[in-house]
Amino acid sequence: MSIKDVSGIAMLAFPEQMGLLKEELALRFNVFLDQQKVLYYGDLIYLPELEPGIFKDEKPYWARCLMLNPFILDFNSISEAASALKQIQRNWAPYQYQLFRRASLIQEKLPYINLKDRYFPCKIPQSEVGLYTLLDEHKILASAKTGTAIPAGTIRFVEDHTNPPSRAYLKIQESLTLAQHYFGVELPSSGSLCFEAGACPGGWTWVLKELGAEVLAVDRAELAPELMAHPLITFRAHDAFTLRPDELGDFDWVFSDVICYPERLFDWVQMWLKSGRAKNFICTIKMQGAVDYELVSRFAAIPDSKVVHLNYNKHELTWICCQQR
Repeated sequence: MSIKDVSGIAMLAFPEQMGLLKEELALRFNVFLDQQKVLYYGDLIYLPELEPGIFKDEKPYWARCLMLNPFILDFNSISEAASALKQIQRNWAPYQYQLFRRASLIQEKLPYINLKDRYFPCKIPQSEVGLYTLLDEHKILASAKTGTAIPAGTIRFVEDHTNPPSRAYLKIQESLTLAQHYFGVELPSSGSLCFEAGACPGGWTWVLKELGAEVLAVDRAELAPELMAHPLITFRAHDAFTLRPDELGDFDWVFSDVICYPERLFDWVQMWLKSGRAKNFICTIKMQGAVDYELVSRFAAIPDSKVVHLNYNKHELTWICCQQR
């Protein structure tokens, strides 16, 4: 058995987002893959010549997990591989694009971490989770330092195929989980007042009322009938972006999954922030064509906020802002 530190950084792209990750590396970090040595392992790309400090306090949005201090572990047996990883740290998650059974056998010998689909609501532990992948039957690429406590950077939920009116409910479940994880904020609950812009057909509103929160849902089109009749939900037929905070009142949370130009969303968010009528926000930044990273950086620069790509996002990012602890 041997362990050898190697240079560079490896990045695990979100599923089907490799193209956007490559584009982001060029546009945000001036890393052009045609000028780099690049090794591909499924959705994992390893750049052995990349300087470790290139990302500083930022990481690529389209990468769910990083290998910041990679090493190669050569091993003879499954027990030997697990023992070597445990000597480095407790928490490890696998990413596999091949040799799935062998990786499962190694993981079974490591200390338990939750790799299953989760039931919402749930809390993410704070301890960093290492990442490893089998390159062949006797060689692992791994890193104890990944910058995330989420195993392989991916949250998945047990899905409800019956009650929510749309699959968009998974996005708010994930983003609320991350808001709690990153900012320590409490989830909406009984007594919380929430405003959702562009609520139809009601996937996000459904999650909020399930948590016991009261929701003002605004859209031109009505919500699903069962939500329209629910006592915790007040519906208003209107263009939500033309309503001013002083017309609506104070809220614990403001949400938007509206399809609109990111510039318009930013101006709308600024209006709400300046009003002081709400402190906690979750908004989807919908991309209209190419990603405008200069505009995204303006969202990220807002105090007490973070821009992320969710497992349940598509060609979009999510802005989370929690100024009220």
